[in-house]
Formats: sequence, structure tokens, C-alpha cells
Amino acid sequence: MLNIENLTTQTINYKLLETISNSLTTKEIDITICDNKTIQKYNSEYRGVNKATDVLSFPIISKFESMPLGSIIISIDKVIEKSDELGHTRDEELALLFIHGVLHLLGFDHEVDSGEMRERERELINKFNLPKSLIIRTESL
Repeated sequence: MLNIENLTTQTINYKLLETISNSLTTKEIDITICDNKTIQKYNSEYRGVNKATDVLSFPIISKFESMPLGSIIISIDKVIEKSDELGHTRDEELALLFIHGVLHLLGFDHEVDSGEMRERERELINKFNLPKSLIIRTESL
């Protein structure tokens, strides 16, 4: 189950995000869509980084199966910026960031793993016919 709080005026493709969520977990996920100012506050408070970012993930570690998987916060400003820059839709960019966030909730960490998160992202990008993700984009740099 996906609980979406859209704090913006942008239209969100809830069905696409729900489909992605259901393909990865049966657990509940909370997602907040906000602006750069709001995500910057969260990034500063929880990570000590005082700047806006595209996506933040907050897993809930629990032994109880009924507990939610966690929360994801996505900046719509970053979604708009990146989708315009790369020439794909906002729904696609939002889906990419959502996949990235959910994988973090599931325990993947591209900063320390040996490519497992990148590979799982590739699989999901292909499954949902999405453009290359943020991690895959960095491979060509």
C-alpha cells in the first residue's frame, strides 16, 4: 500500500507509483512530494547536509511484519529540473526517484555495495520501460 502526500500543485501518476511499489513489497510506504525548500530542511535535519536533494529514504527497522517499510521524500523541483534537462516526462523521473528510494528502504546502498543496487535498478527500469536512472547516468561520466 502506498500513502502519497502531495504538497505541490503538480499532478502525480499515483497508479504508476503504486504498481512499482506493489512489484517490490507488500509493506506500506509513505511518500511525500514537496519542494526544494522542504526537502532541504529534512536533508539538513537528518543528514546534516544543508542543501536540497532529489530523494530521501527513511527505512523503518522492525521485527513486526505489519510495520510500514518506511518513508520517501521527493523534491518535485528536482523532478522538473532533471526531466526537462534529460528530455523525459516528469512521471518517468518521479518513478525513477521512487524506485531509487524504495530500493534504499529495502536495504540496498549504492555507496557501499558492489553494484547490486545498480543492477536491481536496471532490472526495474527495463520492467517499467523507464529512461536511465540517476545511478546508471553516472556510469557514462
